[in-house]
Amino acid sequence: MFQRLDLTEFDTAFSFGGTTVPAREGENLAAAILRAGIKSFRSTPRSGASRGPYCMMGVCFECLVTVDGRPNRQACLETVRAGMVVEPQAGAAELSQ
Repeated sequence: MFQRLDLTEFDTAFSFGGTTVPAREGENLAAAILRAGIKSFRSTPRSGASRGPYCMMGVCFECLVTVDGRPNRQACLETVRAGMVVEPQAGAAELSQ
């Protein structure tokens, strides 16, 4: 019924916090980051505690990252694009008006 994907063939890469992460174009961003062994995607505004993906379907907001300079992006809802620059989000990001 289900098949495991070949996890050795990557056709692109992106940067997460200065680390190059190999990935497949169009795959789920959160899954690619987790596969690279990175567990902390953001820190909380109040205590600075580390957070990572929880629901993987856009409900919990624990996977917030900055993608190409745009804060508050849910990594579980983003897809990988070649050369994208992803940064962990520290606390609450300012929203532009």
